[in-house]
Amino acid sequence: MLAVARTEADIRDVVQGWRTAGQRIAFVPTMGNLHAGHISLVEEAKCHADKLVVSIFVNPMQFNDSNDLDCYPRTFVEDKAKLEAAGVDVLFFPEVSTVYPDGMDLATKVIVPGLSEILEGVHRPGHFTGVTTVVCKLFNLVQPDCAVFGKKDYQQLMLIEQMTKDLNLPIQIIAAQTKREATGLAMSSRNGLMDDKSRDSARKINEVLIACAENTLTKKFSLLEAEQSAKQALMDAGFEPEYVAIRRQSDLSSPAEGDRNLVILVAARFAGVRLIDNVELCLV
Repeated sequence: MLAVARTEADIRDVVQGWRTAGQRIAFVPTMGNLHAGHISLVEEAKCHADKLVVSIFVNPMQFNDSNDLDCYPRTFVEDKAKLEAAGVDVLFFPEVSTVYPDGMDLATKVIVPGLSEILEGVHRPGHFTGVTTVVCKLFNLVQPDCAVFGKKDYQQLMLIEQMTKDLNLPIQIIAAQTKREATGLAMSSRNGLMDDKSRDSARKINEVLIACAENTLTKKFSLLEAEQSAKQALMDAGFEPEYVAIRRQSDLSSPAEGDRNLVILVAARFAGVRLIDNVELCLV
């Protein structure tokens, strides 16, 4: 039976018991509305620890639009069943008042400068402050030995890695590969907002990424030309691209001569839904 912890005292009592027994603890933070991509993070986490905590918390601080927050799907019953079937030990399901006891306006905020201000940071101002703040708070509440995040949210993953390093948090950050639908579309809770036809057509975002990677690897185009070609291909397919960017994997800065480990990141709207994806590549 999956245990549910609702308060700070609840989760600390459980974790303290495990720690006293010398058990290693893994953590997967989510906002619920779980799909197979989330469950793949759970399976990865189980490989690294004796006990596993998954949180469900729809974090109001990371929403730029109050309507998006209000409309975010809350599917607790279904989510709990999925986590129980996946072998999770504890579901941490806190109230907003537990995470922000004095409200969000007065809450101490965690900001990762530079990295939070590019790409997603340009198009979603303030979003990453909400992400890093809540993840830091959840880390302090759960006190895990390791935590698993997916590579689909590539910039978010890098921010959390940087925050953990900068704040000297004794937590290993584990990056899990992106889980994809049969069409190649990266799994996301937002996919459910599209009808079947749009969801099938949305596969084009991954196809464009792969083509951009091939153009980069074969040096058919310059990096700028490869970005522009990918952006045009998305527009031709009915997407509204926000950015296509080829960046250095280590810090998401623009590649310099001799950089080999790159990542191509994309954000685009399709059928009214904002989608993100990425692909890593290594130049020879």
